[in-house]
Amino acid sequence: MTFNRSWIAALALALLATSPVIAGGLSPIGQWQVTTGEARYIVVACGDTKLCAKLVWLRSDARTSDNLALLDHYMVKGAIPTGVGKWQGDVTLSGHSYGGTLTMVSKNFMTLQGCSGFLCQTYEFTRI
Repeated sequence: MTFNRSWIAALALALLATSPVIAGGLSPIGQWQVTTGEARYIVVACGDTKLCAKLVWLRSDARTSDNLALLDHYMVKGAIPTGVGKWQGDVTLSGHSYGGTLTMVSKNFMTLQGCSGFLCQTYEFTRI
């Protein structure tokens, strides 16, 4: 998989498109890594029911100038719950907005479907 700015945006969106624990649900708060190992994110509560996500680490081969510009920045600044174990949110990079849906599959595994226009892709994350 090619690691590029759009990919980071979609991932961040998905991660940040999470929300604190909802009754009976699983929490995405914590540190996550893309299953391909290129990037790590931290998801935190940033409001009563919203979450934020920050890109905190990039593997050496993913350290391009565009990706490094995103490192240690919140890429999502609020995401809302849309059901048990699901959240939606947006991330904006360079004037482009990406939409995503995060789904907690289990305590340590989540998926994110990120979309830009009509093009969508699903990413997988594991808790670290």
